[in-house]
Amino acid sequence: MFSLQKLLGKEDKFFTLLEASAEEARKSVQALVKLSKTLDQPPAVDEFAYSRRKDKQITGEISAAVYTTFVTALEREDIEDLSNALYKIPKTIDKFTTRILVAPQHVRGVDFSKQIDLLERATDIVLALVKSLRKGMDLEEVKALNDKLQFLEGEADNHMMSLYKDLFSGKHDALQVIALKDLYELLEKVIDRCRDAGNVIAHIALKNS
Repeated sequence: MFSLQKLLGKEDKFFTLLEASAEEARKSVQALVKLSKTLDQPPAVDEFAYSRRKDKQITGEISAAVYTTFVTALEREDIEDLSNALYKIPKTIDKFTTRILVAPQHVRGVDFSKQIDLLERATDIVLALVKSLRKGMDLEEVKALNDKLQFLEGEADNHMMSLYKDLFSGKHDALQVIALKDLYELLEKVIDRCRDAGNVIAHIALKNS
């Protein structure tokens, strides 16, 4: 076990900012849950755009702090890698909602619940992993949490295959196939971003154990 707090001295700015970024990622998925229940209504895209802008601001603060705070044992690149991985979660979700605005007629009645449920679980795990930085990191705990992320990604991959099978079954018109394929793949990409964040934390833990 090691403690990032020891590595960063008394400065807890990184803990606070990284946790805030992970929380914004989680909030963006929670907003997506609400959106999925009202696809027959115009989406409230401002909520998603706010999460992305807020996380972009947090990411900028982290990047600035990396170059103004003296870090002795933790590589600056690791902090930035985690920050960037977290930022890509709400950024990708914002893209998803923007695409819905382009072709709302193709998503009415479409069930995204399985993918969104996986995203909820994944962002909860990412937040738990990021919070573990402040209290020090137990390698076994990190591995267990990261293994759960890997499992969820595998579940998402399997579900994606069933979605592709339905898309290309011939019961959808060509424009809807194009629109839904793009939307499904964006949600799949969010799961990948969560996995990336987990892998960065696991890498930090192994390197500093």
